[in-house]
Amino acid sequence: MSAAHDESANASTVASKEDRVLVEVEDLKVHFPIKRGVFLDRTVGHVYAVDGVDLRIRRGETYGLVGESGCGKSTLGRALLRLVDQTGGRVVFDGVDLSTLKGEPLRRMRRRMQMVFQDPMSSLDPRQSVASILVEGLRAHGLDTDRVATDRRLRELLTAVGLPETALRKYPHEFSGGQRQRIGIARALTVNPDLVVADEPVSALDVSVQAQVINLLGDLQEEFGLTYLVIAHDLAVVRHISDRIGVMYLGGLVEEASSDALYQEPLHPYTRALLSAVPVPDPELEDRREHILLSGDLPSPAAPPPGCRFHTRCPWRQADRCDTERPALREVAPGHRVACHFAEDIRDGRIARHAVAAEAVDATTGLPGVTSSSAAGPASVTEVLGP
Repeated sequence: MSAAHDESANASTVASKEDRVLVEVEDLKVHFPIKRGVFLDRTVGHVYAVDGVDLRIRRGETYGLVGESGCGKSTLGRALLRLVDQTGGRVVFDGVDLSTLKGEPLRRMRRRMQMVFQDPMSSLDPRQSVASILVEGLRAHGLDTDRVATDRRLRELLTAVGLPETALRKYPHEFSGGQRQRIGIARALTVNPDLVVADEPVSALDVSVQAQVINLLGDLQEEFGLTYLVIAHDLAVVRHISDRIGVMYLGGLVEEASSDALYQEPLHPYTRALLSAVPVPDPELEDRREHILLSGDLPSPAAPPPGCRFHTRCPWRQADRCDTERPALREVAPGHRVACHFAEDIRDGRIARHAVAAEAVDATTGLPGVTSSSAAGPASVTEVLGP
């Protein structure tokens, strides 16, 4: 086979992969103004909820998004659907830049993008029956033209999410939390979307019910050919359902990889800290695995630290670079991206962990800062893990 033929085959393979991309996010920023004053209402700062995120979601896959509370996960999910306005960057859905759409074109595009909200009770109108809740989306998009077809569609959706047809006549307060979440999922599916953003879909549910809802999402994905963005803080849930996982910290994406690669070899210090906090039922394995306790709280998104946003809590911090230069999200292995200057050095043990003191506020800049012992050589176990 000729070299020219090989190059042509490779190019077609790349093109086919590009064609599979449903959502493309480029340098997305969502900044909320901080207002002060009764009459002047002047802007005195901004909350940098999402600050320069790049990611792609392929057709038919489940992309998991994890991170601490307040890191910008939910804001990112809402920005994809234009539920909040973006400050900068682009969100391209199936080749269309959503920032260019307004009015009727945007409303038609939203039919293809739906959301399952975190709290199933507050997201369902208690004064509407289930039938009224489900038919509302059909009417909004002009799909409720045949009453017989609509009734059949609603019954099919309830069956798909594991609820009886009699639920159509009932109201949200008559259902358990898991059943209400199933109604929310059915509502999202009424208009045959391509993308479903599920914002903490199981966080308010009991563990046994969580498994049922997660399995339901997987079954519905196969049946309807859905693409998911699943936002969660439970790493076990995300690993079970996701094909790829992105880790957010303070408004930015710090690591992205396939589910297996991220859990087998996390490269960003923050990801390693998150995974070290996941409980392991085997006591012997628990004793042997890495433990990382982060000092201090998540810095304020209204005053993020300069340089690497994680350097105020990072046990591997190198002050000469981490404090001043924000790392770009770069590919360190096929399909594995990480935003850390020293990811490979940390992985290979060329940089040792050190103790990180409690967070302090720099009197000069007013920003959070840390003091740390960064002498050569590893710190003691007590310094790193605590007494």
